[in-house]
Amino acid sequence: MNVTLHGGRVIDPASGLDTVADLHIRDQHVAAIGVAPDGFTADETFDASGLVVAPGLIDMQARLREPGEDHTGSMEAELAAAVRGGVTTVCVPPDTYPPIDTPAMAHMIRQRVDASGLARVFPIGALTVALEGERLTDMGSLHQAGCTVLSNGDRAIENTLVMRRALQYASTFDLTVLLNAQDPWLVGNGCIHEGEIATRLGLPVIPEAAETVGVARDLALIETTGIRAHFGCLSSARAVAMVADARRRGLPVSAGVTVHHLHLCESDVGVFNTYCKVMPPLRGMADRDALRRAVAEGVVATICSDHQAHGKDAKLAPFSEAASGIAGIETLLALALNLVRDGVLELRTALAALTVNPARILGIDRGSISTGSVADLCVFDPDSPWTLRDTGLTSRGTNTPFKDTELHARVKATLVAGRFVFRDGA
Repeated sequence: MNVTLHGGRVIDPASGLDTVADLHIRDQHVAAIGVAPDGFTADETFDASGLVVAPGLIDMQARLREPGEDHTGSMEAELAAAVRGGVTTVCVPPDTYPPIDTPAMAHMIRQRVDASGLARVFPIGALTVALEGERLTDMGSLHQAGCTVLSNGDRAIENTLVMRRALQYASTFDLTVLLNAQDPWLVGNGCIHEGEIATRLGLPVIPEAAETVGVARDLALIETTGIRAHFGCLSSARAVAMVADARRRGLPVSAGVTVHHLHLCESDVGVFNTYCKVMPPLRGMADRDALRRAVAEGVVATICSDHQAHGKDAKLAPFSEAASGIAGIETLLALALNLVRDGVLELRTALAALTVNPARILGIDRGSISTGSVADLCVFDPDSPWTLRDTGLTSRGTNTPFKDTELHARVKATLVAGRFVFRDGA
């Protein structure tokens, strides 16, 4: 099917392209930007006047709740939420039930995704069997099954020797390792940042050192193994500074943050607001502002949703017992663009952190718009205010602290391989 997106502002952060032009799609790929190629006839024309046409978003960490947690969400519902938010590629961490520690699990997830016909999914393979941090997985087989990135999810590999061997083994296949660095002994049973709010509420804490100690250990191992690594969800200014210093020393590392860590800080917990319970925890305002600067300056390369849909009961427990996580894949773009509206980020910087930068870290041919590229696209109105309500969410999880927040960007259409998978109002 041939499609023309007419008159949109085409922005490609990879090349710096920013122009108002028609975009023509043929055989799942971008055929031309501007004048249609010879012999091209559109089967459908979509009016993109006044809208932005950008690469489809790549969410580097989102849990789809299948397999294993079907009671809190479904792959179909969460992928429908993804495309409604302009996300065309989703990276699924290995901490499913059972974990993605065998090629069979990776293939099963891909088959379920193909059946949905919505966004693309890249399963992230496990570093250790059952994520137990003891025996290494068959990383070569996982790579052949399509896992270009490996991780142990949120489960720390406590044994440093096992971690070193895991990184050495992954490096033999030229794989990237996604790290959520936390020292498990310092995390303990903590549930909130060690600071003024924790003292007032009397809750067990997770000190900043839990992250910095974890990052320091992993950086030392990266230096000795040469593995490419991405710290996916940093939360503190000191951890970001450590990664920035490592990059200056030539280590092949990159960093990412969640979109909620760019908006919220410990004070948003208020009086036991469980919707603000996340891992890693929300830090102080100085940390939040440092994360913002790091994204603006390119020190932090990616922004993800860390989407975790929960049933309503999961957030009704006391704060220390409530489930962690936010349902955020549907609002990833809108929240990122609120930072643009507030002057925190440039539009191109925000889009790069959601598209081409994740693609480069993952080693996939996505995240850009050019002649011949796969037509994974997000079409959005950057100036269409709307208020987030429970009833307006597609995800089966409504656990978000951003309810009643005014957002200023609305996705109008999402295309995967040139095919419309979402249209506003359709």
